[in-house]
Amino acid sequence: MTTSTQTESLIGQPVDRIDGRLKVTGRATYAYEHTEAGQAAHGYILGASIAKGRIRDIDDSAARRAPGVLYVMTHRNAPAQPEFGPAVPPKVPDVFTRARPALVNDRVRYYDEPVALVVAETFEAARAAARLIRVRYDEEKADFELTSRLGQAYTPPRVNAGMAPDSAVGDFEGAFKQAAVALDLTYATPYQSHNPMEPQATIAVWRGDDLTVYASAQTLNNFRATLANTLRIAPERIRIISPYVGGGFGAKLIPHADAILAALAARVLQRPVKIALTRQQMYANAGYRAAMVHQLRLGAQPDGKLTAMGYDVYSATSRFEEFCEQTAVFARHLYAAPNRLTRHRLVPVDLNRGEWMRSPGEAPGMLAYECGMDELAERLALDPIELRVRNEPAQDPERGVPFSARNLVECMRTGAERFGWKHRNPKPASVREGRKLIGMGMAAAIRPNYIGASTARVAIDAMGRITVSMDMTDIGTGTYTIITQVAAESLGVPMSAVRVQLGDSRHPRTAGSGGSWGAASTSNAVLAACQAIKRQIADAAGSPYREADADALRFAGGKIIAGSHSESLAALMQRAAPRGLQAEGSVGPMGESYKAYSQHSYGAHFVEVEIDIDTGEIRMRRMLSVISAGRILNAKTARSQILGGMTWGIGAALMEQTLLDTRHGHFVNHDLAEYLVPVNGDIAQMEVVFLEEPDEHANALGVKGLGELGVCGAGAAVANAVYNATGVRVREFPVTLDKVMAGLGDAVIQG
Repeated sequence: MTTSTQTESLIGQPVDRIDGRLKVTGRATYAYEHTEAGQAAHGYILGASIAKGRIRDIDDSAARRAPGVLYVMTHRNAPAQPEFGPAVPPKVPDVFTRARPALVNDRVRYYDEPVALVVAETFEAARAAARLIRVRYDEEKADFELTSRLGQAYTPPRVNAGMAPDSAVGDFEGAFKQAAVALDLTYATPYQSHNPMEPQATIAVWRGDDLTVYASAQTLNNFRATLANTLRIAPERIRIISPYVGGGFGAKLIPHADAILAALAARVLQRPVKIALTRQQMYANAGYRAAMVHQLRLGAQPDGKLTAMGYDVYSATSRFEEFCEQTAVFARHLYAAPNRLTRHRLVPVDLNRGEWMRSPGEAPGMLAYECGMDELAERLALDPIELRVRNEPAQDPERGVPFSARNLVECMRTGAERFGWKHRNPKPASVREGRKLIGMGMAAAIRPNYIGASTARVAIDAMGRITVSMDMTDIGTGTYTIITQVAAESLGVPMSAVRVQLGDSRHPRTAGSGGSWGAASTSNAVLAACQAIKRQIADAAGSPYREADADALRFAGGKIIAGSHSESLAALMQRAAPRGLQAEGSVGPMGESYKAYSQHSYGAHFVEVEIDIDTGEIRMRRMLSVISAGRILNAKTARSQILGGMTWGIGAALMEQTLLDTRHGHFVNHDLAEYLVPVNGDIAQMEVVFLEEPDEHANALGVKGLGELGVCGAGAAVANAVYNATGVRVREFPVTLDKVMAGLGDAVIQG
């Protein structure tokens, strides 16, 4: 069955966000704001003031007597919970669903780990009472250093997403030694923190043995499974509600202490309990991107053809729960080289677990790798784009399978033309405007395309109105809008006839928001459900629709059409199915197509910067990203996603870092006053261009992920532009003005 021949396809159009008005008028309800369960008590978490050791004594008597206090929970009276389990769960899915007990013993594993919870009538009363609790510790020696302990690194059993930690093709060591041109480069990327606008927050409500949790969650199934395993109840007894999420970036893929403690306290008190992590508490308790050391070894012929590519990544990891970003994995697919080696190594530290942070692996990895390619281009006296073009692979370099679609060279060439790359002077520190040094830089982008198992339910009522239901979440990416577009086009109705229900675990299960798989997974599930309900509608309508060939039956303009026969959906439903109809459709998980083809999204970033010779201050002038990510579902929301990624890349290159006090394991700049991220004044002119190429091997709609692609390589383009402007190559990120000033020569400054 086909959808109508409308003048313009709804899919791809720059439609305004359906939830936009609710958000800007303050009517979108976030986790901490739900009131339907009645007056909730407020919880406040007290964190440990040491990084490693045991609680010798805890005196909460003053807190229990404080005004308005209802309950104080410590390890002495916390409800029974299962053990946390091994540092590396036996199966990949267990990482997302394992029990995460809180306040179960006297052990302190990281600074600010919860040691007590105070529940009171108001937030202020709970916070004031928490400060009355006195804790004495037996402190133990802790380790926080990364670079000085690389000799203690070990090989993890797997890296993120279950990938192999190492890969090897050919004889890398031999080829690197014999290379005509060889570079051995070391870069460092710092700890980084997610900082979504909405903190981790929970309201927990028990009704008998059933638990309802209002949460800020990216994946409802993860939250439900983790809570079920921690509370030792059946998942079916838990309902997770999360209609709006104020950003996540990976920090809300699993529940944290706020969710566990709120559920425990609410069951004890038999009253709704709400807990939100403060901004400061988020830094230690809601994950982070780990610090890394990147060793990149590139061997090439004089013409630029790579003969050897080696990439070793050393990353910090929590001692009690291992996490390793797949930082070098993208390099297995990006450029051709007959001799290849990638390895991941971990150094244990006494911090909380690192977590998925936007573009895990590719964001820090491409920041280092694409700067290394820039260094190689200069060494070979080649244009950076030409070097990359000369190493374009005919098929996946390590898997040996064809690419489903690969538009990387076109992204670079289109970007070069639009940006005026031909005007770039390859000689560093050679372009000046008064006391400003001007430079250009570029970098490639790649990110794998995924799809996750997802189901959608589509219903049509007697008036021809459509309802789409999924447990999918919208973390600010425009999910409500793109699902509406897909359903409206599939059923040939206006968008106003479609209502989308998201963020409720009672709806059909999806893969959730994460890994850039949300749009592809949900849109294709909706498409499948629409196809199923169209057949039901045709069968209910009777002759001639029932007998019509599927390809001859059309849905257009709110009608069902078979040859010369047509009828409005509303009239048909009132006649044939006045009680309405519903159907479900599913996709995923990744199947044979992912085995047969190497599937990725691609891009190229171009940057122009200016640097003040006297202060070293770096200013963005303009930035362009050319993106190839299959079929674009909504040009406006897609552009917004890429702009956000580009901005993130600017921050990673120039300012973003969480500073760790290696004496105490404390993140010292744990607020938005001192953890710097770009603001409007930092980003200047930005442009996004899409090279739309539906990927027929990816899925029925030809859609591929792009939410995280905008970050990949963006920071490297900025750093390469700074080098072109100044001749100062900073390999320890971020590239701050003091590092630039230290490298500026007297001739440059005085000239």
